[in-house]
Parts: sequence; C-alpha cells; structure tokens
Amino acid sequence: MEEMTFQKIATFQYSSEASIFRGKLESEGIRVFVRDNNTVDANPMYSNAIGGIKLFVKNEDFNKAKMVLSEISEYSLNENNELIKCPECGAEKIEMVTSIKDLKTLFAFLFSILFVLIPIYSKHRYKCDKCNFEFK
Repeated sequence: MEEMTFQKIATFQYSSEASIFRGKLESEGIRVFVRDNNTVDANPMYSNAIGGIKLFVKNEDFNKAKMVLSEISEYSLNENNELIKCPECGAEKIEMVTSIKDLKTLFAFLFSILFVLIPIYSKHRYKCDKCNFEFK
C-alpha cells in the first residue's frame, strides 16, 4: 500500500476562505486535505487558539499548488478585477481592514466583546501597505 504524505500549503481564519482556495486547487487537479474546519465552524472564536484552518496537499503536488495559489492576488480588487490604487502614493498593495473610527462602531465592538459575540457592526476601509493611508 502506498503511503501518502501531505504538506501544509496555507492557513486561514475562516472556513469560507479555505473553501475558496480548496476549490481553486481541486479545479487544477490537486488533491486537498482540510484540517480543523469543523472545529472553527462549530465555534469561530477557536480559530486563533488552534492556529486556523489548515490546507494540506500531497508532497508531489506542493510546488504546483504553490504556483496556483501565487496567481491569486492577496490584495483588494475593484469591480473590474483590477488592483485598487492608493490615492496618496499610487501603490497597488491595498488591503481591506476593519476600523473603529466612530462612536457607533466602538459601542458595537465593546458590546460584542462583553457578550462574547462576533462583531455585528463594523466599518470596512482600505489601507495601503506602503504608506499606511486609509480610505473608503
């Protein structure tokens, strides 16, 4: 019997993210093994404690999987599938972040911590990795 060994290719905080990348790898013919997704689905607060949801691929598919995942942009795209540019410096390394800049967001955040809930209200903004400028 042939022994298969797997290597960890990626880690995600939520199972929905892992499912997207799993689907992409499987569409390229790469077998994927997912670990800890049921635990995080049962209680999302455990994600950081257990190190997130892990995606594994067979050793012989590791390099191909790395190449497939490298084609996926880690930065935010606009509705035309183009990288968003920073209005300050023009860089294309923009990430979506959650910010607490007003009183309503602060109260929602404190309420969710107090009652151990997932935040119910938050504002999303874009942040440039190069100059740290935040914008809508």
